[in-house]
Amino acid sequence: MAEQSLAELVRNESDLVSYFRNSRIGAYVYPVVPTEFSNWRDEQRAWREAAVLFDQSHHMVDLFIDGPDAVRLVSSLAVNSFENFPVNRAKQFVPCSHDGYIIGDGILFHLAENSLVFVGRAPCANWIQFHAETGGYDVEVYYDDRSPSAPMGRSVTRRNFRFQIQGPNAKQVIEKLNGGPFPDLKFFHMGTVKIGDREVRALRHGMAGAPGLEIWGPYEEYLDIRETIVEAGREFGLELVGSRTYATNTLESGWIPSPLPAVYTGEAMEPYREWLSGTSYEAVSSIGGSFVPEKVEDYYLTPYEMGYGPFVKFDHNFIGRDALEKMDPGTQRQKVTLAWNADDVARILSSFVLGDNNYKYFDLPLANYASSNYDAVRVGDTVSGVSMFTGYSFNERTVLSLATVDAGVSIGDEVLVTWGEPDGGTQKTTVERHEQIEVRAIVSPVPYSKVARETYAEGWRTGRN
Repeated sequence: MAEQSLAELVRNESDLVSYFRNSRIGAYVYPVVPTEFSNWRDEQRAWREAAVLFDQSHHMVDLFIDGPDAVRLVSSLAVNSFENFPVNRAKQFVPCSHDGYIIGDGILFHLAENSLVFVGRAPCANWIQFHAETGGYDVEVYYDDRSPSAPMGRSVTRRNFRFQIQGPNAKQVIEKLNGGPFPDLKFFHMGTVKIGDREVRALRHGMAGAPGLEIWGPYEEYLDIRETIVEAGREFGLELVGSRTYATNTLESGWIPSPLPAVYTGEAMEPYREWLSGTSYEAVSSIGGSFVPEKVEDYYLTPYEMGYGPFVKFDHNFIGRDALEKMDPGTQRQKVTLAWNADDVARILSSFVLGDNNYKYFDLPLANYASSNYDAVRVGDTVSGVSMFTGYSFNERTVLSLATVDAGVSIGDEVLVTWGEPDGGTQKTTVERHEQIEVRAIVSPVPYSKVARETYAEGWRTGRN
């Protein structure tokens, strides 16, 4: 029996909103890496005060693209300009549907002439692979899937290891490893660095707001490289960051990682839905939160709503260009950080032990409980946005969420976030029976961290272009 396609699933489901809200796939898992190496409070604090080692070897897809048309392929899919994308450069890759809504995003590395790798979640990798196979491009692709969420004792291997050394002491750690000065690389430029007796590829990055590097190489060197970094970083307070802590760095730095990919509607997207299987990420994802629209399209976001307005360049032809040219960026929702009211958060947490109410469980440090998360944000009685990524920052001593809100909402305004799902909750395995609660929140900048705001390169995180 032939496997069902996403197109068949969409045709057979009369209510996609209910289907995804009741998916039993659970929350997005960061696999293989231990949940904590010390404790999540010290691990969070280390990227602000010392140094951290992020292990990114397992939770993302690596899609290798080789051939004369490699750059032409990705340029035809991205809102970004590729006018200045030489070898040893990386860039955020932001593709849209034909109607101008976000598929996802990730990082493209220009490894060598006619050789790229995309690193990120499955929706973008799948979109690239589809066009590589069906668009007549002279390329070959290799899909190195993320590690299984539950290895259950099976061996796990990838083509590459991938680490980041970040934090205010990262420079000293890297100089000790390199046996010399910190590599003179501009933001998102690539070079090499010494790790012990090995030379590895490196990308100048700054996830934690201070100069740092992302490094990668053959997976068989994973343990040796990791142990060498840990030993060198010991005197500089380097902490290994566990999977429980890893995703929370984005609360301070301002990246929304999990919008619902805009692939379920639109006639022009039908061939892609036919290509995608009924077991793909797009087919089994779950949606959580208090925002429950009538149509699945109401979950879609434009690049402007995600903070990617500075990336949109009409100097090339790309899928979604016509739709984006018709949009007025000034009327689009804007990405912000919401700082949750401490008394309201205390009411949620105390309900677990006092028992006077049964509010939706708020897991620490990351409270998301679905593949994509959408909580309604209100100004008065009007839904004025959605809160999409929620957790606790030990550095800020604050619950933060990343949201997109109407253009008329200003920094400093107070809004209400509805925490919990209506009607007692859905059938997701991560949802217990509960009540909803309205949480006050102050609209705040992105990134929330002053360190990140003042030290990141200009672009989507800083709001400067």
